[in-house]
Amino acid sequence: MMNETNKASIQGAQRIITAFFDNKKDASEAAERLTRLGLTRDNIKMVEGSPHGAPSTANQTSTSRSSEPRGFWESLGDLFLPDEDRYTYAEGLSRGGYLVTVKVTDAQYERALDILDDEGTVNIDERAQAWRSEGWTGWEQGSKAGYGQSGATSSSTRNESIPIVKENLQVGKREVNQGRVRVRSYVVEKPVQEQVTLREETVSVERRPVDRPLTGAEDAFRERTIEAQGKREEAVVNKQARVTEEVVLKKDANQRTETVSDKVRETKVEVDDQRKTGRRNDRQAG
Repeated sequence: MMNETNKASIQGAQRIITAFFDNKKDASEAAERLTRLGLTRDNIKMVEGSPHGAPSTANQTSTSRSSEPRGFWESLGDLFLPDEDRYTYAEGLSRGGYLVTVKVTDAQYERALDILDDEGTVNIDERAQAWRSEGWTGWEQGSKAGYGQSGATSSSTRNESIPIVKENLQVGKREVNQGRVRVRSYVVEKPVQEQVTLREETVSVERRPVDRPLTGAEDAFRERTIEAQGKREEAVVNKQARVTEEVVLKKDANQRTETVSDKVRETKVEVDDQRKTGRRNDRQAG
């Protein structure tokens, strides 16, 4: 499987494609070509990155720059993306990139992917690996910073409580581009030779001396005209095109069932009640 360049999600009857670009020129040209495909401006959205273009892990001296990744995270809230991908795009925007999202139908999907690839879409997964080599910790850093959490807390001066928390495993689906197969036809010319036998007739005039007596059957003094016509054959070329083979591009769709394994956490509580008997009474609740 080739590295994915674009990511697509499905909402209702439409598909949403997200593509990341390094500069505004490429992003704008991609958006313009998508409109010529028949998409309306309402279906195309471009998010401009930070003018500072600094990574979130760099030393930042201003509050506005340090808050940029969170701001981009919140601006991508309407995209149906996993938190990891959303955080990666937010990091790219904080580094000065541009994100183009487009809503397409199934009929427009492949053509829209071609346009985005032609305009220089960045492979976001490879880019994220490069950022990690520079010290960026990815989604782990974002989750510790409170991304994806409401952040609302409450406290009381009279009561203390321990929340009982239980995780549930939720499995979703997303489409991953596995590469494209293109079949292009083109015309080549090659010289060919064939042999053909041609016939040619020529006319010549020959005078030969004779010496014989004139007979009565010959009318020597009557005016006469004789003629002969020369002919020759020439090659006539005719070409006939015949279909010798067909190339069919067929796409098959298969379904498979995959078992997803993970670990979920659950809070257990141990109660030690020694108010009456002095004996320890242990139990777990959850």
